[in-house]
Amino acid sequence: MDKFHTFVGGVGDVAIPERFNNPFSYRPHPLCVRAADEVRRVVEENPRFRDEVANGKMFGVLVVKSPGGDYGYLAAFSGLLCGENEHAFFVPPVFNFLSPDGYFKCEERNISNINKIIGEISSSADYREACDDLARKIEERDAMLGSEREAMRVAKEQRAALRQAGGLTAEEAERLLNASRFEKAEYKRHTKYWDAIIATYKEVVDHYENRISELKRERKERSAALQQWLFDNFVFRNIDGEVASLSHIFSNTTQGVPPAGAGECAAPKILQYAFLNGLRPIAMAEFWMGESPIGEVRRDGCFYGSCTSKCKPILGFMLRGMDVEKSVLEQRMSDEDIEVLYDDDYLCVVNKPSGMLSVPGVVGGVSLEEHLQSKYGSDAYIRVVHRLDMFTSGLLVVAKSSEVYIALQRQFADREVSKRYSALLDGVIDSAEGEISLPLSADYENRPRQRVDKASGKSAVTKYGVVSEVTYKGRRCTHVHFFPLTGRTHQLRMHAAHFEGLNCPIVGDELYGVPDERLMLHAEYICFKHPVSGCNIELEIPFKLHE
Repeated sequence: MDKFHTFVGGVGDVAIPERFNNPFSYRPHPLCVRAADEVRRVVEENPRFRDEVANGKMFGVLVVKSPGGDYGYLAAFSGLLCGENEHAFFVPPVFNFLSPDGYFKCEERNISNINKIIGEISSSADYREACDDLARKIEERDAMLGSEREAMRVAKEQRAALRQAGGLTAEEAERLLNASRFEKAEYKRHTKYWDAIIATYKEVVDHYENRISELKRERKERSAALQQWLFDNFVFRNIDGEVASLSHIFSNTTQGVPPAGAGECAAPKILQYAFLNGLRPIAMAEFWMGESPIGEVRRDGCFYGSCTSKCKPILGFMLRGMDVEKSVLEQRMSDEDIEVLYDDDYLCVVNKPSGMLSVPGVVGGVSLEEHLQSKYGSDAYIRVVHRLDMFTSGLLVVAKSSEVYIALQRQFADREVSKRYSALLDGVIDSAEGEISLPLSADYENRPRQRVDKASGKSAVTKYGVVSEVTYKGRRCTHVHFFPLTGRTHQLRMHAAHFEGLNCPIVGDELYGVPDERLMLHAEYICFKHPVSGCNIELEIPFKLHE
């Protein structure tokens, strides 16, 4: 077990967790943090690793207990490192398909050779000459037949004029009819003549293009077969000794087939090695090193949950049989009474606590909407007009009739509602105020994360102003006000954390920054027109910064 690394100085009096952490929502265990620090040191001491990792790379660590009772850790990287998937310090891949003499690389070379042949045929002088000859003949045919059609048109008009003038003898009328028949017959003969010539030239071109089509079909079939072979040979284990291939694991998912790169992330690699070598998993964490990918928010040294599109189905199988913590989203909140700041027959405004969903979700416990439905009765019309992220607290407007709901939604859509959010940023920013405009779209591989998408993202605009610089848990932070002009998912969180925004994540942002007791984002002020009375409703509940 040369991949098993003991902790420098041992584990000391660090408490060992009783349950394995949820890989999609967690706060890194102290031993995982220590292991990550040691991995960072290994990477930084290797110039070959260091230069590539500077551009951005995800790593993973798994704290394990050996059969002899010793604690240590395993380390892995996602994808390839320096073009390879095996390095001395890190666990091997689940399946090494990159062996130069292995089936995958040999077949990959065969497919590449097909591409080469297609390219050679497509660019060959003979093929290009045949295409040019065909094009010239088609152009010549079109010109000749076009001229003939024009002559026929003129002759037809002349015959029509003679008939219209009248006075034609029966013999003259017959002669005009025969002339028309002759012209049509000649045009038909000329068309057949040119069709035969074109067919001869096209036959030469088809010889090349049929060969290209055959090669493309073969390439497609061999590529699909190779991909399926890869899916079948990526075989994963779990603590109960069960095995399952990528094909089997993804067969019951909505996508049906594994996405590209499935099984090559750090988390499956380190779990696989542990199961194969009798090591008991204790805690796992994945962390980022280097620059953030374009459009995403990945901060050097920060820990992130496993990706959902590739890893969720795999880890669901691999962690079967283990005692795994629930994610934060699965932990139910207390049903204690929610603070209501305004209430009448038409609407109410409440202070949503951090950690509660605005509306019902697949996970997350009782939502605010469900809580209010229980409060006002099952027959009452209760519908949240706008939403706050689960971990954002603050003012939320709720309608008590469909007419009020529609009227309030229109105010939000027309930007007639004034809103102010307070946030605590994890650091100090340069500008005192400004506007951020970064279009956003869903990061489908890492839901519920969002990404900056300048090509097809939806417009997202936020104004901001610095309130003050404060000290929070011994570090310099910035209290800011956000004034969102649009209402995209995670808009304020992304605009704060992205390097083209404020480049300063909100304190406690598990997705885009560093976890803390809570997300320090609060909707503290709202002003809108009452849809029935027409009066302005203006409410404020200040953000409490806890030292």
